[in-house]
Amino acid sequence: MKPTQRFNRRNFLQLMVAGAAGSVANGFWIEPGCLSITRQDVLCKKLPHALDGLRIGLIADLHYRPDQDAGLLEKVVAQIQREKPDIIALAGDYISGDPGVITPMLACLGNMTATYGIFAVMGNHDGWAGNAAIIRQQFEKAGISFLINQHSLISIRGESLAVAGTDYVWLGKPDPAKTMRGIPKHAPVLALVHEPDYFDTMCATREVTLQVSGHSHGGQCRIPLLDVAPKTVKYGSKYVYGNFTNEDSRLFVTRGVGTTGPRVRFSCPPELVVLTLRAS
Repeated sequence: MKPTQRFNRRNFLQLMVAGAAGSVANGFWIEPGCLSITRQDVLCKKLPHALDGLRIGLIADLHYRPDQDAGLLEKVVAQIQREKPDIIALAGDYISGDPGVITPMLACLGNMTATYGIFAVMGNHDGWAGNAAIIRQQFEKAGISFLINQHSLISIRGESLAVAGTDYVWLGKPDPAKTMRGIPKHAPVLALVHEPDYFDTMCATREVTLQVSGHSHGGQCRIPLLDVAPKTVKYGSKYVYGNFTNEDSRLFVTRGVGTTGPRVRFSCPPELVVLTLRAS
């Protein structure tokens, strides 16, 4: 073997090892703390023109751990205040285990403001680890409306918008019919449902102008270039990330902010979403 061949092979192996080490370092220590911002227009075919331009800030899956996530949560709150959304939607999974972390988490989230209110729903981890009545009480004390199979009808520039939130799906008791009961027939609906795969069930109940969800974490780790998630989660495998439609109903699934299991993200950074509703 020629010396140049040995040298080239050695260089190649060194590059491979360095690349693998860099990927591990990125996934475990860098990317989980790097907040990304996604801003998108969402075309809603039957949206009243008075609601054209309405901006929805979406936060999901904080899985808050104060010792690891305090800085990231501060980034989220500071950025969403700069975005000045009309409505903020919190799509569940605030905790992973200890419900005691809700208190310091809300001390930060309580600094958020939105023109027409902040609305939250339960996630499956919240329901598994905590008491829904106590969690709701804590959020509402912080000025955040907490919806469990119910809706809130708000007036915006002379038009009604229903913000509807179900219970979590995975071992919870979601009730779309109860959630939607009393919403005027032609009123647009902004639905908050933690698990995205429940979208089809929501649409079977009534048309949903836009459903926002989390739960899937976008896969949490995705394959670069192919941009696919090799592993998905129950109730988050059909709709993993991004925009989807069901006739005139729309769905947006966020990658979320935090992590479950090891604190690792790869090619799937934490995400704050700002959606602007557009009338056709």
